Amino acid sequence: MRNNARTARIVPLAIAAVFVSGLSATTAAPAQARTEAQASAKVSDAHYLRFNKGSVTNSRLELVKRTPGRDKVIKSYKAGSGQVKNTCAVGKGWLPNAGASKPYAVEWHRKNFDGIINGLVIKIADRKCHNGTKRTELFIHSEMKPNGKSGVIESERWTNSSPNDYYSNGCIKLNPTNIRDLFKRLDRIGWPKKLYVVN
Repeated sequence: MRNNARTARIVPLAIAAVFVSGLSATTAAPAQARTEAQASAKVSDAHYLRFNKGSVTNSRLELVKRTPGRDKVIKSYKAGSGQVKNTCAVGKGWLPNAGASKPYAVEWHRKNFDGIINGLVIKIADRKCHNGTKRTELFIHSEMKPNGKSGVIESERWTNSSPNDYYSNGCIKLNPTNIRDLFKRLDRIGWPKKLYVVN
């Protein structure tokens, strides 16, 4: 009889524990789902990005496929980087080079980023220039609102000239049409892990 009474007390407690843990999991699920959704796009080493420096307002960002022999450029976009060619100039120099031995890591991407830069954004890793100065807050981005549409203020509206919007604070900048095309392609074929920067 005492065993039955003990069992009668334990079973409701066990059910309550399961119920509460189920509620906790359900409560945590939306936040977890958002995090997983942001990381859900497939990652691939079959492709990479390469920034080919020309000038600060007229360089090329290339989407490249690894192939036997010579790799194949799938798409090339006009891009800018920085305001001056000094790679150690924080906030205005173009990107330090990154060859085969030490490319930039592509850390993450967002389609609705809301910050100093907005909308479609790709974050690349920090990098030290030749004199040891650390370059941080490096992105591939455009000028748009967080929802990807054109805004009213200059930093959210692409103009091409007056000012030339290919100038940046050290990041790689594409026009809105091209960054949308890049995101669309990478969503389909897989997001690269690496960015190479060459002269």
